[in-house]
Amino acid sequence: MNVRPPSAVPVMNSVTTSANSILEAAAGAILPPRRLSLSQWAEEHFRLSSEASAQPGPVDLFAFQREPLDAMGPHSGYELVVLVWASQLSKTSLTLMSLAHMIAEEPGPALVVQPTLVMAEAFSKERLAPMFRDVPILRGKVAESKSRDAGSTTFSRRFLGGQVSITTSNSPAGLASRPIRFLVLDECDRFESSAGSEGDPVDLARARTRSFWNRKILMTSSPTIKGASRIQTAWNETDMRFFEIPCPHPACGHYQVLRWPRVEYDDERPGEAEYRCERCEQLIPHHRKLWMLERGRWVASCPGAKAAGFHLSELYSPWRSWGELAIDWKKTFGNPERLRAFLNTSLAEWWDDEASGDVKEDELLARRENYGPVLPEQVALLTAGVDIQADRAECSVFGYCAGEESFLIEHRVIPGDPTTPQLWAALDSYLSQRWQHPIVGPMPIHATCIDSGYATGAVCRFADERRGRRVYATKGAPGSRPPWPRRESKAAKGRVWLLGVDSLRTTIANRLKLTDGPGRIHLPTTVGPEYVSQLTSEYVQTTYRRGRPERTWVRRKGRKAEAWDCAVYSLAALHSLAAHGVTPDVEAAKIEAMRQTGAAPVAYQKYRSKFVSL
Repeated sequence: MNVRPPSAVPVMNSVTTSANSILEAAAGAILPPRRLSLSQWAEEHFRLSSEASAQPGPVDLFAFQREPLDAMGPHSGYELVVLVWASQLSKTSLTLMSLAHMIAEEPGPALVVQPTLVMAEAFSKERLAPMFRDVPILRGKVAESKSRDAGSTTFSRRFLGGQVSITTSNSPAGLASRPIRFLVLDECDRFESSAGSEGDPVDLARARTRSFWNRKILMTSSPTIKGASRIQTAWNETDMRFFEIPCPHPACGHYQVLRWPRVEYDDERPGEAEYRCERCEQLIPHHRKLWMLERGRWVASCPGAKAAGFHLSELYSPWRSWGELAIDWKKTFGNPERLRAFLNTSLAEWWDDEASGDVKEDELLARRENYGPVLPEQVALLTAGVDIQADRAECSVFGYCAGEESFLIEHRVIPGDPTTPQLWAALDSYLSQRWQHPIVGPMPIHATCIDSGYATGAVCRFADERRGRRVYATKGAPGSRPPWPRRESKAAKGRVWLLGVDSLRTTIANRLKLTDGPGRIHLPTTVGPEYVSQLTSEYVQTTYRRGRPERTWVRRKGRKAEAWDCAVYSLAALHSLAAHGVTPDVEAAKIEAMRQTGAAPVAYQKYRSKFVSL
């Protein structure tokens, strides 16, 4: 073996190293910087944080992530990129990678719009802050949010050459204050219909990018309702790309878009679901999915469009099996709300209100049942909804069972003038009574919501004096509000809880269609055609305001709606209890435990006496 003389080694290495250093320095001064695609840059520089990933550290992108990420890059040629993706498919991670690249390589002003303040704060603290901490190339470039001198806060993080601002869809000031080059509209189908009185939040935010020729707009969301979906409107502007993956069978290899009807499973073993190839008709086991994903490709349905659009369902998820989805699918049987959630969040498909149809009055009349006056045994708690009119109060009492199946117990009309104490004394007497339960004995109304739209002051006073009995003055507010708010608001004449009535109405309308299972609404033979007419008095309609689709609830001509309103407010009362962990499922389990031990009804009355104000 020939060995270089020891005396020659350091001399040659020293000379060579010196020469190489000079050449590298010269080349670095002359040659342009290496241009990487955004996906290449992410795999080289980005790091996943432990707060957001089970495998923190360097990024190893899947094939379905590369092309959408590259489209977000500054040199892709696309101004608008739209992701119609199912939940938990790394939309937020791709958004963070694009933000990190912008901060590190091409800094400028950026804005991230979230549906709510809670989501905006969570994005800042749980996703953005860990990224600043863990991505090496960003260290030292972003000012700490605790540093007042740097001008950074939770919702605005400054860096050399720009800042990342975070706002909500209902904030006119946050959407219209300064020019923006990089805009992220996250979960835009959950945005408010209007930012205060300023108009559509998407339009306001996009208007802020007009002064930048190199602007980049990213819209992401799992879809919601067909015809009233912002992400659908944006998707229609794009080249509509779907991810095709090959059949793993050697004699086939056919590329196809995964569709839910092709998933097959045994009813007794849904967790072992497989996928049937659309060409060779052979079943594909789940363990071949990763092999298929690695060889997948994006195919545009409308090539040549100026915007890039990507659609992806949870069928492609590396983290969930087809069997897990099949189990979720079986849970939707007989439950329109779960079906809608599955279509929206798992399959990334739009819910079609018109296709789901309206329930017919004669169908409801035919489904009436003979029960009462004793409560059905499965009822676990009672709630009431009250509507106040100029000459009466109308009240519906509903009994809720496990799975939120419900029974109308009674609809009562209480005559009287709401400006006099007589009406309120009669209403108080009615709400104070108890209904006989076959297992636990007398059962009280657990919570009551009263519409404060009429006689607001009297309603607020009545409710405030009975807060210990969970009687609430409420008011319906349209739009994408939660059914029950986090806190009450101060009205001119008292404390009022603002309800997301659109959500409550949708739930009631969907449940009226059910004929069996969780969520079904049972009606007694004691109600007649007039009650059923009122219960079906409103329907949802898609209208257009300033060119934007909006879902509104419309009253059928000539119909009264007191029964409908009472049902909506009774459901709101159920949500008021759920906000404190009191649900029909929990109560049913307690009653069942008492029945099996023979403790009811004494134990129930003792337990219920501890059910103090929430």
